[in-house]
Amino acid sequence: MARYLMLLHENPAHFAAMSPAELQAIVEEYARWSDGLLQEGRLLQGEKLRDEGGRRLKEQGGQVLVSDGPYAEVKDVVGGLFILSADSYDAAVALARTCPHLRYGGEVELRAIEEV
Repeated sequence: MARYLMLLHENPAHFAAMSPAELQAIVEEYARWSDGLLQEGRLLQGEKLRDEGGRRLKEQGGQVLVSDGPYAEVKDVVGGLFILSADSYDAAVALARTCPHLRYGGEVELRAIEEV
């Protein structure tokens, strides 16, 4: 079985106006979805990333520059990730299509993991 990285892209503003109860219901929906994949042996790992944006590193002029990012004006951040196990890209796409993230205005990026 091949492994696939599923990155969850989202606009943080989309969730900002939701009530705590609405957010909790969404969290529970993701939990049910990921638990189902886990029981099927299709989910190898899943993580929610913090909303704070992280750090970006870039080499410039022989030095590594570290900056906060993404910035507030950025409309797209990576909010989480899953590592899936599937027989093919088509099978991984079929799994990704069931992700609740798509129903909440998010986008899913699916990438095959190179076996080294």
